[in-house]
Amino acid sequence: MTRRLAVVLLATLVPVLAACDGGGGGGSTGSETTTAEVALWDPCTQVPDDVLQRAGVDPKTKESGIAGVHQSGWEICAWKGKKYHLNVFSGNRTVQEIETKEGNVEFQDVVIAGRSGRKYRVEGASKNDTCNVAFPAAQGVFEIMIGNSAIVDNPGDPCESLRNVGEQVVPLLPK
Repeated sequence: MTRRLAVVLLATLVPVLAACDGGGGGGSTGSETTTAEVALWDPCTQVPDDVLQRAGVDPKTKESGIAGVHQSGWEICAWKGKKYHLNVFSGNRTVQEIETKEGNVEFQDVVIAGRSGRKYRVEGASKNDTCNVAFPAAQGVFEIMIGNSAIVDNPGDPCESLRNVGEQVVPLLPK
């Protein structure tokens, strides 16, 4: 089961972040800090514990970045719950960049907590394992991802879980 979870996480997170690499290199060494990075909304500090608890995850399981490593152009935070894990991405990219990234498929318009977004999945990730929604914002994009626990029998539809979690989290996201 642990290997399955690792495969699901890699299949889901790597394409999302790769979509936002920009592709051109831009001459950056990766050690520079840009104004855009500094200005990003940080879900690890901006999502209150009571909201996380209502969303079905444990605030004490908070992990910043991917496996604790900061990703340039992103503020990322993840929390674990009994049935699923929640990742919130805050980036200086656009929804269009997410949509044109190879491997991101099955885009659909959705409205969660009154905010329009684009639901999608990452090719190779089972519809029963993960669900992603990207929301446009002045800073670029916010994404919410739900990944079902690999150790829970019948954890439910991850997109339905995301809709419920989104009702708690989306109102916090800056426009």
